[in-house]
Amino acid sequence: MSDTKTTASGSDVRGTLVRASGNTNVQLGVICILVLVAMTVMRPNMFLSSYNFESMAFFMPELGILAIAMMIAMLTGGIDLSIIGVANLAGITAGTVFGWVAGEAGAGSLGVAPVVLGVGIGLLVGVLAGLINGLLISGLRITPILATLGTGQVFIGLCLVLTGGPAIVGFPDPWTWLGNGKIAAIPVPLILFVIVCIGLSLLLSRTSFGLRLKLIGTNPKASLFAGIERGRMIVWSYMLTGGLAAMAGILLSARTNAAKSDYGASYLLQAVLIAVLGGTNPAGGRGNVLGVALAVISLTLLSSGFQMMRVSNHLIDFVWGAFLIVVIALNSLRRGRGK
Repeated sequence: MSDTKTTASGSDVRGTLVRASGNTNVQLGVICILVLVAMTVMRPNMFLSSYNFESMAFFMPELGILAIAMMIAMLTGGIDLSIIGVANLAGITAGTVFGWVAGEAGAGSLGVAPVVLGVGIGLLVGVLAGLINGLLISGLRITPILATLGTGQVFIGLCLVLTGGPAIVGFPDPWTWLGNGKIAAIPVPLILFVIVCIGLSLLLSRTSFGLRLKLIGTNPKASLFAGIERGRMIVWSYMLTGGLAAMAGILLSARTNAAKSDYGASYLLQAVLIAVLGGTNPAGGRGNVLGVALAVISLTLLSSGFQMMRVSNHLIDFVWGAFLIVVIALNSLRRGRGK
């Protein structure tokens, strides 16, 4: 009898979580439609052009992957402020390796094999950076916001050491294809973003790793009694976050054919905003990839509309910051009423 009650209780909890995430995703879907309609009304000829949607499909994935990386860190109740430093360090490290391999011939002459090596090195840099963050947080008990703020500055410093300040330019053609190429008329970055979304969604919802990750963010004491090694899970989560950040850095450097220490600096605020807007609880335990994907689509549409209306970038940053505060406040009020 007690087993039946326990099973029923577990089913109720799972059903409640599914309904909550579903409601958030429906709301985000409605937001996407409203933003699309509003921008179409204000700039119909420019906004609905194929060129506009194609350009969004090329630069949206790198921001979306960074937002997913931020969501992974938030699931444990933490945050990763070093993702931009990791992203740029991955691109710069790969560019430096290309320069060493090519020598005087120039990196543009390299073929596919060195590029595959460069991708592997870039991802390895991200995973190692995440490992450092995870060890600082789980091993030395440093607060995530302080640990990743410090390591972010270290990674940016390493970027400056490798480049001397200026950007690295002239990547191999197969590398730039990752950021500007197409497969069957579909942008390669968009294809990679969809693969990442599907893979991470299955990882978080269908594996014990995803369930444990959410549990340590929801209830650390319960995860301890369940036999989950919290420290190890935190390390793995930040390694995953670092790998995703490196992937975003690879796409960024491939799209721009350059790498520099301060590229994508505005992405940090946007990644936090998108993760929270996508239904991720900054306190940990709740978040879904579909919500983040819908949030990045809506904000990309909104950002594209702002640029067409020639809104100042400084004003856009103000809007994103204010929007983040409003979203966090509304989510806090909603959770307060639910208690």
